[in-house]
Amino acid sequence: MPPRNPNSEKILDFVVNKGNGIKGLVDTGIETVPDLYILPIEERLLPNNILTYDSIPVIDVSNWDDPKVKESISDAAGKWGFFQIINHGVPLHVLDAVKEAAHRFFGLPYEERNKYWAGNSPTDTVTLKTSFVPQAEAALEWKDYLSFRCSPRDLESFPLWPPVCRDEVVDYVESAKSVIRKLLEVLLEGLKVKQIDKAREYTLMGSPIVNLMYYPHCPNPDFTAGVRPHSDISALTVLLQDDNGGLYVRATQNDSWIHVLPINGALVINIGDILQIMSNDRYKSIEHRVVANGSKDRVSVPIFVNPGPDAVFSPLPEVLESGEQPLYKEVVFSDYFKYFFSKKHDGKKTMDFARI
Repeated sequence: MPPRNPNSEKILDFVVNKGNGIKGLVDTGIETVPDLYILPIEERLLPNNILTYDSIPVIDVSNWDDPKVKESISDAAGKWGFFQIINHGVPLHVLDAVKEAAHRFFGLPYEERNKYWAGNSPTDTVTLKTSFVPQAEAALEWKDYLSFRCSPRDLESFPLWPPVCRDEVVDYVESAKSVIRKLLEVLLEGLKVKQIDKAREYTLMGSPIVNLMYYPHCPNPDFTAGVRPHSDISALTVLLQDDNGGLYVRATQNDSWIHVLPINGALVINIGDILQIMSNDRYKSIEHRVVANGSKDRVSVPIFVNPGPDAVFSPLPEVLESGEQPLYKEVVFSDYFKYFFSKKHDGKKTMDFARI
């Protein structure tokens, strides 16, 4: 990575080293996007690359046992890797409350937010960060995020979490558990897995993470990225987005992208790398990206349904039982996780770590 100019170094120090984040930079009243955040033209999302006539599936899951619902979920996971679900049973007031909690946290004064900055936080189960891996990025991402580890053991740190949002985060995770379980059961049934035993449960959902994502309004959103193109390293991601939009999913043709239009009360589901690997490519972990908003502060709340740190994953025996050759080797999740966070977002290149 080439050396940064002195102004970019100064901004990097303010945003990252001093823990102000992009929120703090925007609060200074900047009127243009600093060089530190400007993407090369070839990496920007251009209007002619957006498919306005296409959309990802929207699935009504009010009856999980309906064979048509199960088929729709498996088909969407195989073709699109992304879909939205409605009538899922997570109460609307829980969804609204956690979005409001995100705004509340990022509305705190710098001194209060900074208590949870990486290196300052009273517990490693909650951490405030900015961009993705700033040290590895030539251009930073226009986002801050408060990340919560939410395994049962991690929840013991609850008293140390920010009081303005901790109840809402836990309510959201607890309310979504049955939806996550149902989704995984349906998806694994599509792979001929009869039941999710304790070992598989740990491999699929042993260490969930919840992020409160914050994308402050941006003076020139076309010049930068809220999040660069990437696929998730989860088994599954359950995303709650607000009504501002800005999430784009890679389409099946060429370098085209589809806007995921917000639906009130819906949850956006995407397949992560782990399920693509376990399914031996039957299900697809698809690249997606976020564009900031020119006038509004955007929030979203993903639940990354991750394996336990020491879980080992590879293509499922049920998938390979007919003699199909595995496309991936056995990988320990903590190794895969560390590799993902050692570099900038770079599409689907992380999967090469597991490929045979």
